[in-house]
Amino acid sequence: MTDFHGGIPYNAQSKALDRKKLFADPVLVTAIIGIFLFLLLFIIYPLSILLVDSVCVEKKLTLSVFARVFQMSVFRKAILNTLKLGFVSGIMATVIGFLFAYVDMYVNVGNRFMKILFGAVSILPVVSPPFVLSLSAIMLFGRTGVITRGVFNLSTTALYGLPGISLVQTLTFFPVCYLMLKGLLKNIEPSLEEAARNMGASRWKVFTSVTLPLLLPGLGNAFLVTFIESVADFANPMIIGGNFDTLATSIYLQLTGAYDKSGATAMAVVLLAISMGLFILERYWLERKSVATLTGKASRARVPITDRNVRLPLVSFCTAVSIFVLILYVLVIFGSLFKIWGRNYSLSLKWYNYIFKNNGYTVFLDSMWLSLIASPVTALLSMVIAYLVVKRKFSGKGFMEFAAMLAMAVPGTVLGVGFIRGFNSGLFHSGIMEGLYGTGTILVIVFVVRSLPIGTRSGIAALRQIDKSIEESAYDLGADSIRVFLTVTLPLIKDSFFSGLVTTFVRSITAISAVILLVTPQYLLITVRINEHAEKGNYGIACAYATILIVITYAAIMLMNLFNYKFGTSRKPAAEE
Repeated sequence: MTDFHGGIPYNAQSKALDRKKLFADPVLVTAIIGIFLFLLLFIIYPLSILLVDSVCVEKKLTLSVFARVFQMSVFRKAILNTLKLGFVSGIMATVIGFLFAYVDMYVNVGNRFMKILFGAVSILPVVSPPFVLSLSAIMLFGRTGVITRGVFNLSTTALYGLPGISLVQTLTFFPVCYLMLKGLLKNIEPSLEEAARNMGASRWKVFTSVTLPLLLPGLGNAFLVTFIESVADFANPMIIGGNFDTLATSIYLQLTGAYDKSGATAMAVVLLAISMGLFILERYWLERKSVATLTGKASRARVPITDRNVRLPLVSFCTAVSIFVLILYVLVIFGSLFKIWGRNYSLSLKWYNYIFKNNGYTVFLDSMWLSLIASPVTALLSMVIAYLVVKRKFSGKGFMEFAAMLAMAVPGTVLGVGFIRGFNSGLFHSGIMEGLYGTGTILVIVFVVRSLPIGTRSGIAALRQIDKSIEESAYDLGADSIRVFLTVTLPLIKDSFFSGLVTTFVRSITAISAVILLVTPQYLLITVRINEHAEKGNYGIACAYATILIVITYAAIMLMNLFNYKFGTSRKPAAEE
């Protein structure tokens, strides 16, 4: 039943009041318009240009470009390879991530060191460059690898292709699944499983009939996230793929090798359609299938599993994976110190001397400065978008959230092609945007766009925990929206803000898929240099660059943790310390 007041429906009155409050605050209106312009210009526009280019040739609507690229046997094979790789990597990463999460939450691992080991190893691939494990795998199992050549005296190419890419992608992406599933397992009410055990069900029966059904939506979500990351991955297939072409590498080669912009555009649209379909499935359907596992009632803590027949195989498996991942990372450091990989394993600093004598300082300074510029911009922009989405009512709010999250589903190579077409030969190839392409500004914008979804998600989650009365009291005292945001809202979510800073820095300085198509000799980036030397077989130089890059990213993370400890909202009160 609709309430009326003065002949006007109550809902209409409420909307009119919201609009009046909105337009009474010019700062808020300016912020909304500015964010819409940014999202339209640097996310929607490049993707729209791709779609238009793929179906419009000489101002005529046609599917001839798609017909041409689908006639290429190489492209058809690349589609099958991409889907096959996504399924293999997605399944393996989800299974391993689940086993790590199950051991962490359910199993008595024996000592604290093992938990620290599992936790550290599961975080390593998340904060490291995406192609580091490819370098290590080549040095272990490649033509001149320690295992293949050094132990078995084999010169084999079996690693290159699906086996190698699946291996490194699984080890790179399983920590994402682990972190997602760990939270779900932690929230499962122990009494549900204990009730089944008390009724005589075996541990396996409890797992298959109680635990697994509650986790199925989460497992599906983890698989789809990994699948999206896998099909969009560029660096690993480029370094270790051999003749195993994927859509991401095919787009790059079609653009830089065949100089076929229209063909690369059509290929990018196909990859975009696949990743967008999976993104929509994961975000708007599978996330709604989640099951409530927290009842709000007091319950006992979960009793860790101590049965030897369960504990021993699970802990042994996770330990073996952890040791293998650590070996791969340590091998990168040693790879940068060996004089000649595969022939002379004496230690030397020759490769570090080489890179610093050949523009090494410029490479690191360019990468760091561009990433440092992008970090505060992304952190602040994502917090403002999260604030508007959660705390404000205005037309187009749903579109703003969708557009901000859209970059999560757009592969880097697709975004790179979109920026090339949009700002080099599209509507803005002349005029106000004429000088944008080929500059450091466009690289910073790409960094911002790529990291925006993560910061926005974090900000939305943090803001939903803040009661609206806290901000309303500031408004009642006469503060405007920008003052409330800077003095009330932002201090309450500064942990998310600082986390967004370091996340953007790490993602930016380790990015390659989008920037490799946009970088020019004016700006030398670490990841591009690593890719160049890895393709040429200069693994010592590539490992030296990668080692320094790992040190930079971990230093940034440690500084953030220290800063959060000193100034974050999670810091304990002085009385408790």
